[in-house]
Amino acid sequence: MSVDTAKPDLAPDDLPPATLLVCLTCRQAGVPPTSDDQRPGAVLMQALAVRDLPAGVRLRGVECLSNCSRGCTVALSGAGRWSYVIGTVDPAQHVDALLEGVALYQASADGIVPWRARPEIIRKGVIARIPAMEV
Repeated sequence: MSVDTAKPDLAPDDLPPATLLVCLTCRQAGVPPTSDDQRPGAVLMQALAVRDLPAGVRLRGVECLSNCSRGCTVALSGAGRWSYVIGTVDPAQHVDALLEGVALYQASADGIVPWRARPEIIRKGVIARIPAMEV
């Protein structure tokens, strides 16, 4: 069995867009829910929505990423790229680092950002890495 590890030679502007999915229903792990507080996942979405996203990145809120024990949770995906599910994102602390990681992801043709180059929240927060879907 052979594995194709060749990476296309594409300029950043030629790469297909990436999508940052944010779970809107997430609560932070270990923080008991209260009826008066807005869910941290929605707070994270709002914090990202007012920021300048890296070129070629779309932001999309989703209802549930089924990672409740490690919320807030986001996912990164793009055509022809590996996808990532990332948990334990704190909307008060990790927005800048998350956007840094998203920019590195968008700049990679296959979605694989070297482990040491990833911001700490992404290195420690990866729940799953999913291979690119074949179309």
